[in-house]
Amino acid sequence: MLFTSYIELSKSALNNNIGYLKSKVGANTKYSMVIKANAYGHGIEDILPLIESCGVDHFSVFSVEEARRALKVKNEYCHIMIMGFIDDDYIEWAIENDISFFVFTPERLNAVVEVSKKMVKQARIHLELETGMHRTGFCEDQLPGVIDVIKTNSRNIFLEGVCSHLAGAESISNFPRINRQIETFKRLVGFIASKGLTPKYKHIACSAGVLNFPDSCLDLVRVGISNYGFWPGNETKMLYLKDKQTVDDPLKQVLSWKSKVMSINNVKEDEYVSYGTSFLTNRDSKIATVPVGYGYGFSRNLSNLGHVLINSKRVTVVGSVNMNMMVVDVSDLPNVKVGDEVVLIGKQGSKSISVSSFSDMNNSMNYELLTRLPSAIPRLIVD
Repeated sequence: MLFTSYIELSKSALNNNIGYLKSKVGANTKYSMVIKANAYGHGIEDILPLIESCGVDHFSVFSVEEARRALKVKNEYCHIMIMGFIDDDYIEWAIENDISFFVFTPERLNAVVEVSKKMVKQARIHLELETGMHRTGFCEDQLPGVIDVIKTNSRNIFLEGVCSHLAGAESISNFPRINRQIETFKRLVGFIASKGLTPKYKHIACSAGVLNFPDSCLDLVRVGISNYGFWPGNETKMLYLKDKQTVDDPLKQVLSWKSKVMSINNVKEDEYVSYGTSFLTNRDSKIATVPVGYGYGFSRNLSNLGHVLINSKRVTVVGSVNMNMMVVDVSDLPNVKVGDEVVLIGKQGSKSISVSSFSDMNNSMNYELLTRLPSAIPRLIVD
């Protein structure tokens, strides 16, 4: 094994998740898969062809850098939409490559007009509206001026979409706020339409919007974390299970993370293990090293807390997680040997370790832990 660990991506799990989520939004709604942050740690270049094979032809990214990576591997018929950062120097590049992008400031809109005039080619823009998140987007009092600019420059600007972003649709506590956002968005879209502008797509729904607020599914949805087999939050999952009165999860985790046992040492009782004095053996122990540490995405916060699977048993990380290694207590595994498979995330026999279990242990989110996985770890496609 050239690398110290590897990631497996399950095509069947991905196909299952996309099929389930598409059934929630309906056949008449455009399905855009969000692949920002290196496709939530799954690897843009590795997973994009898989996504295409599952029937998705629209991809949402955050930046030009992500768009460039997707452009290199996508099929010609697929479209890329930039939802966030695009420097003025790259507006021409986006227009030239038929990439659509969000516009949320007057300065950006004016820059787009100037560049598209110089190129004699329409820019495909999505007008982002401020509906209550107070992050990015045009406020209501800015819209008359924005509409004038778009209408005056209709040869240069194609209003492909009008959009906004929900501020925490995964949490029940945000229910009134999200409903107000949806109502505000629909009202502002109506105002834009009354001025003679009809966008191709109106969109506000993310994964949590699709699952918790069906009214937010309009002409297009931007679905991210749930495609990869993760619920936007535990509340969303619990609501589903309660409503369906089932324990069966319709989402399947796409990603597994694996390594191997590097060495095994016998350690006497009352000896400290790894750096410092955070773990003291309370019996004669058998300690295994795994060549994965915080430098590879396994958080140092999991020192003396984390678990891995070896020989279909859950074993505990002991001592401090190092930059390149961790040590685990395998005293109760009589047949463990160097080279045995170690599962950091995924299944082994009847046992499993989910990304959520990491989150519970170190107060992080699925999103945060996934996106910390280094792009250098090889991704392998499995059924």
